[in-house]
Amino acid sequence: MSSSTASSLCGCCTAYYSSPLLAPKFKFKFPAKSQRSSLSTVEFRANPLTISSSLVNYRGKDGSCNSNRRRRGLLLTATLPFLLPFHEFVQDLGAKAESGMSDYLLMKEEVTKVVSKGKAASVLRLAFHDAGTFEMDDNSGGMNGSIVYELERPENAGLKKPLKILEKAKGEVNAIRPVSWADMIALGGAVAVSACGGPNIPVPMGRLDSMEPDPEGKLPQETLDASGLKQCFQRKGFSAQELVALSGAHTLGTKGFGNPIVFDNSYYKILLEKPWQSSAGMSSMIGLPSDRALVEDDDCLRWIKMYADNQNMFFEDFKNAYVKLVNSGARWRSL
Repeated sequence: MSSSTASSLCGCCTAYYSSPLLAPKFKFKFPAKSQRSSLSTVEFRANPLTISSSLVNYRGKDGSCNSNRRRRGLLLTATLPFLLPFHEFVQDLGAKAESGMSDYLLMKEEVTKVVSKGKAASVLRLAFHDAGTFEMDDNSGGMNGSIVYELERPENAGLKKPLKILEKAKGEVNAIRPVSWADMIALGGAVAVSACGGPNIPVPMGRLDSMEPDPEGKLPQETLDASGLKQCFQRKGFSAQELVALSGAHTLGTKGFGNPIVFDNSYYKILLEKPWQSSAGMSSMIGLPSDRALVEDDDCLRWIKMYADNQNMFFEDFKNAYVKLVNSGARWRSL
């Protein structure tokens, strides 16, 4: 489980139940991130009830007795035994949230050890190629670790090396608790981005691995024009804005968009310059055909200009789109 998931479970799950007549109050408190060792607690408060064999009398401050309140008191008495199993559920959920946070931190620590700036681009590409097979129509593909069966495909050339890099980290984590390839690859891509100066990306954990390869021909082709790219990403559940944000990953690596080991918004600035139109030197070699196509599309161009002017906006949108990407098609283990 990721830090954000653990945060939502551990920091925001305080619930109250109250009745204006019976005035019980239940408070369920999950472990917070800042107090991960604290135990879940349940607090109960209610005005005194007197119980007979035939009815429940509710005594108000004036000593009067009310039949409606009797019935409500009886209902409360009947439901109280069921609160104890729920209390146990709350405690168990809190413990699992804490355990999930511990697993996430262990995985991140081991992945950080092996993903250097020089290896970041290939590790990020590995994550994109595992998740990029997702198709909404038949709910196939996605971030499921199936890339381990697909390394011989032409579009996945060169991905054995980043997989080998993550394999070392996976072995260390597996010695303590088994972890899926899908989780390791999703987290690997996030660590690659932050290692090169990009945003910190909280990736939820708990994916299950596929035991077979995904269908072929599902990755976006680098020869597509802007219209084809938008249609391809739309089938995967992504908008034109998310397409442009995710394309910013090409700022890393050897495609010619700025420093190959720095994650920034250079990709968009260079797209606007269109250096490939120059016949001088290596400028004509910058970018893939799909990169160049984006700047010729009005819808995509609007976002390219925004990200070129505002790196913080790019970082935020890339972070959100990346989490969506690595959650696409994922099958999750139960709590």
